[in-house]
Amino acid sequence: MSRVLGLSAGNAGGSAEIVLCAALGAIGDAEIELVRLADLDLTDNDHLDWLWEKLVDADALIVSTPIMSRTVSASLKLLVDRLLGPNADAAIIEQLVALRRSGIEPAVPFRVDERVLRPRVAGFLAVGGSLTPQWKTLALPLLHTVTFSMHIAVADQVVFGGAGTPQSILLDDEALDRAARLGANVAGQLGKAFDDVDYLGEPGLCPLCHLNVIELHGTDAACATCGARGTLRPDGSVEWTDLTTSVLTMAEKRAHGAEIQETAARHRLLAADLAERRAKVPAFTPVTRGS
Repeated sequence: MSRVLGLSAGNAGGSAEIVLCAALGAIGDAEIELVRLADLDLTDNDHLDWLWEKLVDADALIVSTPIMSRTVSASLKLLVDRLLGPNADAAIIEQLVALRRSGIEPAVPFRVDERVLRPRVAGFLAVGGSLTPQWKTLALPLLHTVTFSMHIAVADQVVFGGAGTPQSILLDDEALDRAARLGANVAGQLGKAFDDVDYLGEPGLCPLCHLNVIELHGTDAACATCGARGTLRPDGSVEWTDLTTSVLTMAEKRAHGAEIQETAARHRLLAADLAERRAKVPAFTPVTRGS
């Protein structure tokens, strides 16, 4: 039986958790677990190890967060910084597995857990109080930092507004129905490889992350969420010319993984020079509480 993990990044029983439960309730025949990040100490290695096991054992992941200052909750940011990143990067794991099988020890000793390479699918829910879009702009882009390292395909993503008081999302029947549809969309993609997952959410400018946050340098355009590159057309659309630069692709992950290993190997040869340079930088004793 498939395993679906729901990550609640808001208050217990709050609007973000309510839409998460609506989504999980539409999954159907699967083993479902809900983890509330507020119940964990994400600075504690034992708690992080426990959560890691939940993540790598899951076949699908649905993440729900309140929107705080235009972005995601602090607990979700802490989760990404403490548990994910290079240690969960599919290309780095792929590379380290190959190195160790050939008898070579990697220059950077990341965790090697082959379960990262299993196919997974995800859905994102974000709940804000504001009715205007500018207060919700960064929520979905930041949610992608939860999944891109482990190469988890996103099947659906949605932002809700107008839920500025506790549990007030319950007043929005359309939001609850949309959350349930997200759960059903994720369930329908269970077991598919990354490239075979159908994206079923609202379309966006970027063909990979399906979001609309674009970085411009003249007419050179890049997706600010994933890094795909293109050219701005006169009508305001983007002609995408290089999708391999997106961090959602294994091509870019593999290039980044090789860069990390090469940089570490180069710096390791400069250890004495680094120590000498550090000695020239002024040192200060931090002020601590109670001092």
